[in-house]
Amino acid sequence: MDRPYDIVLFGAGGFTGALTAAYLARAAGPGTRWALAGRDRAKLERLGLDVPILLADATDAASLAALAGRTRVLATTVGPYVRYGEPLVAACADAGTHYLDLTGEQEFVDRTYTRYHDRAARSGAKLVHACGFDSIPYDLGVLYTVGLLPEGVPLKVSGFLRTSLRPSGGTLDTMLSVLGRAKETVAAGTQRRSAEPRPKGRKVSSLPGGLRYVGGWALPMPSLDSKIVGYSARLLDRYGPDFTYRQHYAVRTLPAALATVAGAGTFAALAQLPPVRDWLRSRLRPGDGPSPERRARSWFKVTFLGEGGGERVVTEVSGGDPGYDETAKMLAESALCLAFDDVPDRAGQLTTASAMGQPLIDRLHAAGIAFTTRAA
Repeated sequence: MDRPYDIVLFGAGGFTGALTAAYLARAAGPGTRWALAGRDRAKLERLGLDVPILLADATDAASLAALAGRTRVLATTVGPYVRYGEPLVAACADAGTHYLDLTGEQEFVDRTYTRYHDRAARSGAKLVHACGFDSIPYDLGVLYTVGLLPEGVPLKVSGFLRTSLRPSGGTLDTMLSVLGRAKETVAAGTQRRSAEPRPKGRKVSSLPGGLRYVGGWALPMPSLDSKIVGYSARLLDRYGPDFTYRQHYAVRTLPAALATVAGAGTFAALAQLPPVRDWLRSRLRPGDGPSPERRARSWFKVTFLGEGGGERVVTEVSGGDPGYDETAKMLAESALCLAFDDVPDRAGQLTTASAMGQPLIDRLHAAGIAFTTRAA
C-alpha cells in the first residue's frame, strides 16, 4: 500500500498507550514510518517523541476513516473497546488496514466478527484482537506447544498461569464493563456461533479448566484467552482432527486457592451493582497505573502440558510485568510483525496465532519473552 505510515498507534495518551509508544520508539527501525494518534495533541506531545502526531477521536467516524486510510497497520489502546472500539474496526475493515488491539472483552470480539469479518476479508484487512497479555501468551504458547507434538492425531493441551500484577485504571474500567454486560456478551456469542463456519471433519473444544491438584491448586480460569485459543484451533489444521484446550489459574496452597475463588466471586457479584461499579472506578481512574518499581517486581509464567500420539511435552511462556510492560511489548511487536514480516496470507478477523504465528513468536522471544521446552 502506498500510504504515509507503516504503523499508527492510537491512544498513546493513556497509561498502556504511553508505554507502547515508548517501546516503539526503541524498537522501530530507522526506516519505520510511524505516528501517534489521539484527540489531545498536548497530551501526545508531552510524551516527548520525535514522531508525527495525528488527531482523531474514537467517537468521530470520519476522523477514524481518515486515520485508517493513512497507515498500513493501526494499533489501538483505547478501551473499553465495547464502548469505544467498533468505529475504528469498521474504518480499518473498509480501508484494508490491519487492526490490532488489547481487548479482553468477549462481547466485543464476537460482535466485530459478526459485523466486520466478511468486510475485512474482502478488503484484505487483518483484524487481530487481544494482542497483549490477553491473549498472546496463551494463543502463541499453545501454537508453540502444538508444533512439538505429532501431526494428524488428537491433541490435548492444558495451560496453567501463575502471575503477580496490579491493574491500571483502564484495566479496572474494562473489567467492570465486562462484568456489567453479561446478557450482551451471551447474545453476541450466540450471533457469532450462528454466523461462523465450523471446520469440516475436525473437532475443537476450548474452555476454562476444572479444579485440579497438580503439585499445587489449578483453578478454572474463565477469560477470553481460552476462546482465542479455540478460534486459532478452528483456523489452523495443524491443531489436528480433535483438539482440546483447558486453561487454569495456578496457586500453591489450598488457603490461597480458597481466597482467590472467594475474592473473584465477591468482586464479580459486587460489580453487578451500578453504584459499586461507580465507586470502584473512582478509586483508580483511567490513566493511573502501577509505578515502575511495582512493575519491575511483577512477572508471569504460563506452563503448558501437551499430549497426543503417545507423546507428552511441557512448555513455558514467561516474562516480566504482564499487564503493562510486556503487554506494550507484545502490541508493539505485533504491529511491527504485521508491517514488515512474512506472515500468512489470510484476511478477516483472525488471532495472533493465525495472523502471524511463528514470526511473532520469534520477535517476542528475541525481545525477552521466553518460549521454552521443559523435560516432560
